[in-house]
Amino acid sequence: MEQDHHHLNLLSIFHFVAGGINLLLSCFPLIHLFIGIAILVGGLDGEAPSCVGLFFIVISLAFITFDFTLSGLMIAAGIKLKKRESHTFCLVVAAIECIIMPYGTVLGVFSLIVLTRQSVKSLFGIDTPAT
Repeated sequence: MEQDHHHLNLLSIFHFVAGGINLLLSCFPLIHLFIGIAILVGGLDGEAPSCVGLFFIVISLAFITFDFTLSGLMIAAGIKLKKRESHTFCLVVAAIECIIMPYGTVLGVFSLIVLTRQSVKSLFGIDTPAT
C-alpha cells in the first residue's frame, strides 16, 4: 500500500513536469503562425499567394490549440493523481499521452500500469469485487 502511494506521488510529479515540457514545446508553432501572418500582410520579400499564409496560420493554430489543451490535461491529471480522485480521467489522459513520443509514451504506459492495479483502484475509492 505504501508503494502505491509512492508510485502515485511520482506519477503526479512526472505529469507536472511532462505537462510543462509539452507546454514549452507547444510554443514552437508560433514561428509558423508569425510567418503565416507575415505572408498574409505582405511583410516578406516574395510573392507567396495568400492561401499559403492562411495554411500556415490554420495549421499552426490547430497544433497550438491541441498542445495547449493536452498540456492542461496532463497538469490536471497530475493534480487528480495527487488528490487520488477521478480515476477514469487519469486513465484517459494516460492513454492520450501515449501519442507524445518518447516521454509521453513512457509516462502513459507507466501510468496505465499503475492505475490498473487493484490496490491503486481502492486508493481512488473504487470498490471492485475480487475475483
